[in-house]
Amino acid sequence: MSRFRDRTEDFKDSVRQSAISSGFNEAKLAAIMASFIIHKPRQTTPFTKSALKTLESIEALDQFLSKHRKDYVDRHRTTEQERDSIEHEVTAFVKACKDQIDILKNCINDEEASSKGWLGIRDTSNADTIAHKHGVVLILSEKLHSVTAQFDQMRAVRFQDAISRAMPRRKLKKVVDSDSTDASKPYNLEPRDTNGNQPESLRVKQELLDDETRALQVELSSLLDAAQETETKMVEMSALNHLMSTHVLQQAQQIEHLYDQAVEATKNVELGNKELSQAIQRNSSSRTFLMLFFLVLTFSILFLDWYN
Repeated sequence: MSRFRDRTEDFKDSVRQSAISSGFNEAKLAAIMASFIIHKPRQTTPFTKSALKTLESIEALDQFLSKHRKDYVDRHRTTEQERDSIEHEVTAFVKACKDQIDILKNCINDEEASSKGWLGIRDTSNADTIAHKHGVVLILSEKLHSVTAQFDQMRAVRFQDAISRAMPRRKLKKVVDSDSTDASKPYNLEPRDTNGNQPESLRVKQELLDDETRALQVELSSLLDAAQETETKMVEMSALNHLMSTHVLQQAQQIEHLYDQAVEATKNVELGNKELSQAIQRNSSSRTFLMLFFLVLTFSILFLDWYN
């Protein structure tokens, strides 16, 4: 079995001697060797910085929702004003994240527009980078959508609680009003029975006051019912508005996916056109070759016939 010798040190010495002979000193050699061992960190682009900042914002929003979930859902822990403030902060956070994602999309669109030449021909050398950026924006949109879906569930629990508390209160108010009107009748009849000797004018005034009281009670109960119904409708409209914004975000993601498919289909069409042009060229060249072959064959037959 042959013996092997490690010549690594000899190789290093020869490289060092050749570098010194080429004009490199010890400091330059040390710097070069250090650059081989410890690589310099790559500079991040503004798009990457913005994407990382948006991701941090979405993660902070997720942590905020996880922290205040019980405070928002359970009405015994916080007041309505505190829950409204939590909802306002979450809405502002979502809007800020959505604006950052829109800015990233606009940057990608500007880069795609600048990558096209003056004839509208797209530079394919930057296509992978643009596709990667589209993927980053899509991932950020999906993360934001998952966080907003969690908040939609929390809002649905709150709205359902508000509706369930509003309906029994309306029913109880109607029962109390009916009982109060029934109980007021004997009290209004007692003065008429006991004070039969009073003048007619006092009885007429008492009846007028009773009628006005009943009318006010009915009007106030109707106003209370209308206010509670309006409150319920406003809560439902707010929930529907937020759900509609969520569906609009989903449609934006679907449109982005359709755009990617359209870009891919355009590339496939361009490749198909190139293949068709190549096939046409091959067909024309083969036709020319066949014509030449038949001409040469014809002249060869004529020449053989003449020679014979």
